[in-house]
Amino acid sequence: MGLTNKATGKNVYEKSFKLDKNNTKIIALAGNPNVGKTTVFNELTGLNQHTGNWPGKTVTNAIGYYTYQNKKYTLVDLPGTYSLMAHSVEEEIARDFICFGNPDVTVVVVDATCLERNLNLVLQTLEITDKVVLCVNLMDEAKRKKIKIDLKKLEEILGIPVIGCSANKKIGLDELKDKIEKIAYNIEKTNPLKITYDEKIENKIKNLEPILKEKINNNINTRWLAIQLIDNNESLINSINTHLKLNLNNYFKQKDDNTLKDIIVTTLIKKAEEIASKVVTINNINDKTRKIDKYLTSKLYGIPIMIILLSFIFYLTIVGANIPSKFLANFLFTIQDHLSFFLLSLNIPTIIHDILIFGVFKTTAWIISVMLPPMAIFFPLFTLLEDLGYLPRIAFNLDKLFKKCSACGKQALTMCMGFGCNAAGVIGCRIIDSPRERLIAIITNNFVPCNGRFPTLIAIITMFFTGFVISPLQPIVSTIILTSIIILGIIMTFLVSKILSKTILKGIPSTFTLELPPYRKPQIGRIITRSIFDRTIFVLGRAITVAIPAGLIIWLMANIKIGNISILAHSANFLNPFAQLIGLDGYILMAFILGFPANEIVIPIIIMSYMATNSITDISNLTTLKTLLIDNGWTWVTAICVMLFSLMHWPCGTTCLTIKKETKSLKWTLISIIVPTIMGIVCCLVVNMVGKLVM
Repeated sequence: MGLTNKATGKNVYEKSFKLDKNNTKIIALAGNPNVGKTTVFNELTGLNQHTGNWPGKTVTNAIGYYTYQNKKYTLVDLPGTYSLMAHSVEEEIARDFICFGNPDVTVVVVDATCLERNLNLVLQTLEITDKVVLCVNLMDEAKRKKIKIDLKKLEEILGIPVIGCSANKKIGLDELKDKIEKIAYNIEKTNPLKITYDEKIENKIKNLEPILKEKINNNINTRWLAIQLIDNNESLINSINTHLKLNLNNYFKQKDDNTLKDIIVTTLIKKAEEIASKVVTINNINDKTRKIDKYLTSKLYGIPIMIILLSFIFYLTIVGANIPSKFLANFLFTIQDHLSFFLLSLNIPTIIHDILIFGVFKTTAWIISVMLPPMAIFFPLFTLLEDLGYLPRIAFNLDKLFKKCSACGKQALTMCMGFGCNAAGVIGCRIIDSPRERLIAIITNNFVPCNGRFPTLIAIITMFFTGFVISPLQPIVSTIILTSIIILGIIMTFLVSKILSKTILKGIPSTFTLELPPYRKPQIGRIITRSIFDRTIFVLGRAITVAIPAGLIIWLMANIKIGNISILAHSANFLNPFAQLIGLDGYILMAFILGFPANEIVIPIIIMSYMATNSITDISNLTTLKTLLIDNGWTWVTAICVMLFSLMHWPCGTTCLTIKKETKSLKWTLISIIVPTIMGIVCCLVVNMVGKLVM
């Protein structure tokens, strides 16, 4: 027996948003992030809108209203998403509303300047519902870039209305409203394109559809539902159980087959590529761009030039950071003296004075003086490459290497995001359509050192590996070593990607066509704003926020004693046997463990642990820091092992939470922690054994 909307509670969205379908038509507005969807929403609804949260979610929703031809429409702005395969909260919300919210029309907004990438979402939407209108936005931007789209041919291929718009200039909005009306009131019928999969999947669909039609008697597209069940989409099964009051787990639990998932994703990507090739004409690649790309994307020169550019950025970062770092250290430690004198003049208890000065202020001062200068230089330079349009060339150069590892070339872009913040790199993995390849990218993203680890690497290199050369050559040697470490991280990314694709994440690599945009004149003002305020200040603020309680905890551990031995020493002694095995010591390993909230605080914790008074009192430059480290048993082997473990160990707390949110799986979060840690332990163990033989 079938289930009605009333019986199943399918009107949960109508109740939550107070949608009265008797007096208005419900229009869902979907699209990728940054396609101008919000502009379309605002232009259609004006100020007649309100915001709130999706039922049971923390994701914001926006609902607006407009009238056209004396008919009322309610516009629901869905979260921006690249896919409807529900690998994030945003994707789940968009999918569930289109599927269970029963909208009268779904408007999919796409970016005219990168149509192929956006078509993936369009094709997935057509598999759910046939009441779709395609809004090709940013047509003015496409014209400026000399990109021409045959809208009429696109409409014929997709079998749905296609409207070209420039929402920011109010162009095409009346035509869009007209098509929405005709589809909502069945004045026009659509004939959506049907995606045909390979024979194995089509046979499975034929077997599942009759069963689904018997179990689910409503407007849900049973063919699409069968495809999702073949994909073993647990999120969808849970949503069906929730919205339709069914229990499909026992009926449709499929064997987890990554090969089938990859075939489904690859089929959609290839179809999007095929459609785009028929309707899009690009004439914006000028001779100058072609001449530059002849070298930057060359099989022979592409990767070497990429390494040279990366090395040059590191060189400028190292050279430029030295003087401001020394200035900040001197300035902050001068303030410390005055602050200490001021607190003592207030006759506050000594323990409070020591906690604030030696625990909190010293840790914060070290982080600011060591982290701020490199970040303030590195971020603008890296953002400059991004603004010039070079990052897509990096993905192009590395695509074949990733394919050899059965991974996706887009992983190169997420890897670049990891240089700024690994959590951002994990979120960026949403651009990878294949669930298997997305997981590989997430698990391996931590092999790229984030901004929090760069200062640690630079400081150790400067202290232990540049003293044997004359002063003018020291930055060059530091650059070569730092670049080598980054290359090692990239090699480990390839190696682990290959291992994962041959073991727990087996599958075939998907294909994608990467649009190489023309080189653009960088907008210096925007680069400075984004890199300094959006990245440097944000990351530094997070580091300081974590450093303050961390400094307090370390001071307390160093001063609270059990049997005349501090808790800090007890902890270090417990960890020391294993730490010595991998070339570290108990204090270093404990610093990495306590530095879980943020990588930036690892070195300050090591320093505080080593100080005879259990605080940072005399460390105002790298020379005195090197003396402290050597006095506590550091050698060149220790320095190498610390750098290797910094490169390859568990992600920071923020990244782990992001992985859990993106994968919705504790299992994959734990794997993302374990995999880089094991690789780091193995590398450190080998280096330590070789070092002992040499020494």
